[in-house]
Amino acid sequence: MKILKLNAISPVADEIFKGHEYSDSVQNPDGIMLRSYAMHDYAFGDRLLAVARAGAGVNNIPLDRCAEKGIVVFNTPGANANAVKELVLCELFLGGRKITAAANWAQSLKGQDNVAKTVEKGKNNFVGQEIAGKTLGVIGLGAIGAMVANAAIELGMSVIGYDPFISVKNAWLINNRVQFTSELSRIYAECDFITVHVPLTSDTKGMLDKKALAQCKDGVVIINNARGELVVSDDIIEAVKSGKVSRYITDFPDEKLLGVENIVCVPHLGASTPEAEDNCAVMAGKELMDYLQNGNIANGVNYPSVSMPRTSAARICVHHKNIKEMLSKILAIVASQGINVAHMQDSSKGEYAYLILDLDEPLGKPALDLIAGIAGVIRVRAL
Repeated sequence: MKILKLNAISPVADEIFKGHEYSDSVQNPDGIMLRSYAMHDYAFGDRLLAVARAGAGVNNIPLDRCAEKGIVVFNTPGANANAVKELVLCELFLGGRKITAAANWAQSLKGQDNVAKTVEKGKNNFVGQEIAGKTLGVIGLGAIGAMVANAAIELGMSVIGYDPFISVKNAWLINNRVQFTSELSRIYAECDFITVHVPLTSDTKGMLDKKALAQCKDGVVIINNARGELVVSDDIIEAVKSGKVSRYITDFPDEKLLGVENIVCVPHLGASTPEAEDNCAVMAGKELMDYLQNGNIANGVNYPSVSMPRTSAARICVHHKNIKEMLSKILAIVASQGINVAHMQDSSKGEYAYLILDLDEPLGKPALDLIAGIAGVIRVRAL
């Protein structure tokens, strides 16, 4: 297999690709590993089967264009969750106490006489609040949001969580003292702190706008480590200047936010720990190799996650449009060859679907060509 690195990837992934061609100079690769590389203008090679993002966000990858060509896009949800959780906890304290402003002021005293006396006189300008006993709203209870909710409970906060799409796994992991709500309006109305952990989609873009901010408690602290575009910059600046929002802390600086009092911009440090980079690299590498070698999809973004252990002589993997009678047409061709289907899984995600067929014996090229010729079939692989 030929694997191209479009970004620097933690060297812990090297062992996963041992025995394969894996570098930043590979030509016409079977798979791609990346982090933040912008792929929207990237020219896909004929061999390209999959793209693995060592991280959660995939805004830098043209998902639809990949899906149309049968190129699976993977991400690594949860691999950097602890790193982001720890940054959010730090930002909760930054939101409650004016630590950044106070530290900057203290630094400005260098060279002055009697610094200790000046500090005692000036510290009242930076009085803050404790987070214990306050209410935190967590919007999005995925891997990161769930960990933040649990940690906040242990810090003595009340926590209200909102996530209409919460997984059963995450629901089981969340502390039973976390309250759930199906209404964002409750988060806005009751919470002293709000932290956002949802993906950027057409539905969530700009979700924290003037209308949403107007529903919030006066003096709320808002933390955004998900995506900058979830919050409308002009609206949050207005809310901070009016005092409606006491502080806005974001991991996504932009030109408008910089230099605004009570807006703290962190330079996208959420997953910037060696532990998180190692975790993401290992998870992405394993996903990529399992797909290239076995056709299994785990944490697929543009195709459904479909996985089976390999127990048969041959495996056929089919990317296809999610349309009627597709499965029956494919199975009819297999049956016409007198070959038994040992195991099968087919699942869809939006307009695309993915099928794994384990057969008792290999399917010949003429039959594979017939499957590939079915209207709506995007790609066929025999493994």
